[in-house]
Amino acid sequence: MGREKVVVGWLRRVPKGEAPLLAWPLVCGSPVAGSAHVLFSLPDAVLRVEVRDAGWQREVHSIAFRCLATLKRYGGEKVERIDCVISQGKQE
Repeated sequence: MGREKVVVGWLRRVPKGEAPLLAWPLVCGSPVAGSAHVLFSLPDAVLRVEVRDAGWQREVHSIAFRCLATLKRYGGEKVERIDCVISQGKQE
């Protein structure tokens, strides 16, 4: 619980709009974060994530609920949905 308190405190001090971007690797884990990059957080509480192919898109969709729950627990900024898009020119 100590580490989570540190993360929550840190995320609440970053500039507006950056908390979801910075929290993404902590929320989804290193393997996913290495292949699913946050593009931006939209004003309507949507986190847009870019992946290289449909396989990674399915992976992100399969963990999206858990990631959203963790983002909400960490606080900082409101994220209601994760949109996952495939990089241009790299579709299966």
